[in-house]
Amino acid sequence: MTSILPPSPEPSSPEPLNAADADPLDEVPGSLDAPRSGSRSYRAVIEWILILGVVLICTLGLRTYVVQSYSIPSLSMYPTLQVGDRIIVSKVSYQLHSVHRGDIVVFARPPLEHQDYTDLVKRVIGLPGETISSRNGQVYINGKLLAEPWLPPGPSSYTGALPGDPNEQFNLPGPVKIPSGEYYVMGDNRTDSEDSRFFGPIQKSLIVGRAVAVIWPVHNMKGL
Repeated sequence: MTSILPPSPEPSSPEPLNAADADPLDEVPGSLDAPRSGSRSYRAVIEWILILGVVLICTLGLRTYVVQSYSIPSLSMYPTLQVGDRIIVSKVSYQLHSVHRGDIVVFARPPLEHQDYTDLVKRVIGLPGETISSRNGQVYINGKLLAEPWLPPGPSSYTGALPGDPNEQFNLPGPVKIPSGEYYVMGDNRTDSEDSRFFGPIQKSLIVGRAVAVIWPVHNMKGL
């Protein structure tokens, strides 16, 4: 006897989901919600603060330990350096080599200097242990004439005693014996430079660094 099965019911269509029940990620597979604009702005501010902080730390570190710029306030180094020139000073030079004769150095104000400058700039003329003197307006080191190609021609290069110097023991014609660890410095404008003839040789510990270049104004840019 053949049995007759009732017809199978047709599959029903799935009911649509309400908008509230739908998962927004189902609409675009792999998509993410866009961050809020306020959150983006906050992160950007934090990033810039961190970047500026790093730049500031690097700048202060360079200035403290590597290089620093100085402005020339007087004519004592004229014409090599002019009033208003801005120079770059290397603070690491004398960690790599000794102080050389002819170097232009920046140093902290010595105890006997009366001018109101925190730092001074002069040229190294006499080295530790040497005897410096002058005769006929020229410099002698240990009795031998010193060639000074950095000096300008004319009367401003005449190297003699500073008038009215209260510390005559350091003044030229000398002779002046330079102690160990100290340096005799003078300006290139010898008739208008209050230098070691006035305040005596300077200790190496006072030296900030070696002037390596003039960077401003543009027309006077040069190496030193």
